[in-house]
Parts: sequence; structure tokens; C-alpha cells
Amino acid sequence: MLIPSTSSLSLSSLRFDDFSLNEDQMIKACIRMFIDLDLIERFHIDYKVLCKWILSVRKNYRPVLYHNWRHAFNVAQMMYAIFVNTEMCFILGELETMALIVACLCHDLDHRGTNNSFQIKTGSPLAQLYSTSTLEHHHFDQSLMILNSQGNQILSNLSPDEYRRVVQVMKEAILATDLAVYFRKRDKFFQLVEQMNTTGGHRDWSDDNNRSLLRSMLMTCCDIAAITKPWQTQKVVADLVASEFYQQGDIEKEQLKIEPIVSEDMMNREKKDELPKMQISFIDTICLPIYQSFARLGPSPMKILLNGVIDNREAWHLLSSQPYQLNIRQTNSMTNLSTTTATTMLKPSTPPSNETQNDDEHDI
Repeated sequence: MLIPSTSSLSLSSLRFDDFSLNEDQMIKACIRMFIDLDLIERFHIDYKVLCKWILSVRKNYRPVLYHNWRHAFNVAQMMYAIFVNTEMCFILGELETMALIVACLCHDLDHRGTNNSFQIKTGSPLAQLYSTSTLEHHHFDQSLMILNSQGNQILSNLSPDEYRRVVQVMKEAILATDLAVYFRKRDKFFQLVEQMNTTGGHRDWSDDNNRSLLRSMLMTCCDIAAITKPWQTQKVVADLVASEFYQQGDIEKEQLKIEPIVSEDMMNREKKDELPKMQISFIDTICLPIYQSFARLGPSPMKILLNGVIDNREAWHLLSSQPYQLNIRQTNSMTNLSTTTATTMLKPSTPPSNETQNDDEHDI
């Protein structure tokens, strides 16, 4: 199989178009990332095993509106773009670099299109397993299940110490995509950046706690990176996220008889005209602080991300004083998601079978 070049895929661009590649191209782009970062050679990853693992990861994402395989790929692409445009991969080293790329691709595995709050409200089996970061723990568990299944063992040639380290970094990274974890950790990171800027720019990343904070903030930076993209991409992503939220709100209201509360207006379809204002709040509260911090950290390419956030904030501001037009291309699978999700979440969850995890039918 011919793997396209990095340039032909625009893979190293921090302004990458999230919708530019089709399903098969995203698979090839994942392989290209592993090649470019020298992970296949360095960690003796069998090429066929890598291909099968990527296909298995893709297959274990559900066809929900936003938290699907495309989102996972886009998060990994942003991490890759940061690695190749800055010195982050040299700061972290090859082992942690691989762990973060794997974590990005796996970070929303088996997402049901509903959030942690929904798991708690419904008393789902996942909520009974994990009281905090419910979905994120499940995503990590799914990651390990695939990595340990026959034919998908891309980490099989690591030493025991290397394997333990990759799994540890993966778990921390996937849990870091819970915004509740981000809020708990970010002040320490902001203080660290401030401290580094007041000591003549000296940056010591040898401290394990500092590196842990850096990795966690990088995961958030990549997970919400659609907010940094050109407006045409940002608008489509915002509409997809909102529509997924509205489906959850519909389930809560119509099937669970839970009336939406003010703090959850984002789930309320009747409040769609408020979406631009909600996006501005999301930018001010969550996005701007993290991208400003990375821009202050030094790597000039990171300022591209901050500028993208600022541009999109202005675009949302211009839309905030008029009725909002939500644009979503509906498909049959999307139309039935609300019922499917409710049925799935109100019954005990069944782990994917080995047949689901593995994907032998593709000729790579």
C-alpha cells in the first residue's frame, strides 16, 4: 500500500482541514504519522500489526455525530502537527511521543454521544464502575483491550519497563481529556509557565510533575483544537457538537423526563439561538487560557493556534445578536442516533467482542 506524503495530506499543518480526508485516507495518514515520527523503526512495530490496530481502533468508534473516529484522528493530527512544528517531541522523548499519539487516537473509544453527567443521571453501568471521569476510564479500558487483542499488539516489542511507562502515560493522557481534570490541573500549569517566563526563559522539563502537566495540557489543547481552525471548519464542528448535545437533551427530556436546567442550556435544542454566546463563553473560560499559556511558553507556531481562537471568537460575536442557523447534514444513521443511544445507555453495556475489536476484512 502506498502511503501518501506528509505534504500531500497537509498533515503537518496547524490549520489542517478536519474534513479534508476520507475514511481510507485517515488510515493512511495515521500510518504516515508513525513513519514520520520514527515510531515503527524505533519500537520495532510490525507494519501489518500497526495497520490492523488502526483499523480496529476505527471500528470501535460508534457512528455518533461528533465523538467519532474523525474526531479522534483530528486530535492525533493536531498532536502530530505540534510535534513536528515545535520541540515538544524532543522534550518528551520517543516513548512519551508514541504514548500521546496512541492516546489521541484512542481517547474517545466507544463514545456513546452522551457525557459523564448523563452516565450519572441514568445510573449507567459505566457510572457504577467509575465515579469520576467515567467515560474517560472506559475509553482507556477499551484502548488496552484492543492493544492486548490478537493481531493488534503494537507494543509487543517494548521492554516491560517501556510498556508500563507507555500505559501509564496513555492513561494519564486519556483521563486528561475530561475537562474536570483540566480545570483541576490548569492553574498549576499556568503558574509553571509564569515561573519559567520569569527565570529568563529557562525551561526544565526533567521534573516528572512538570512533564505530566505538559502532557495533560497538550491533550486538552489537541482535544478542543477545532476552536483554533479556520471559520468554515470551526462552524461545522460547533454545529456537530451542539447537535450531539441536543440529542442527549432530547433523550433526557422525552424518555427520562428530566427537564433541562439553566446550567445545561447547551443540551437544550430550544436554546439554539444562544449557541454563539455559549461558544464565546467556552472560548473565554476554557480555550483562551490554555492557548495563551502555550503561546507564552515560547514556541512561535503555537501562536497560530491562539490567533485562530481569537479570530473565531470575533466570528461568534458577530453572530451573537441574530437568530442562529444550525447546519447539519442528516443521514439515516444520524437520524436514529437519539433512540439508539438511549437504548444503549439504559441497558447494561456489553463490551465489544473480539470480532468487533479486530478487523481482518481490509486488505492493507
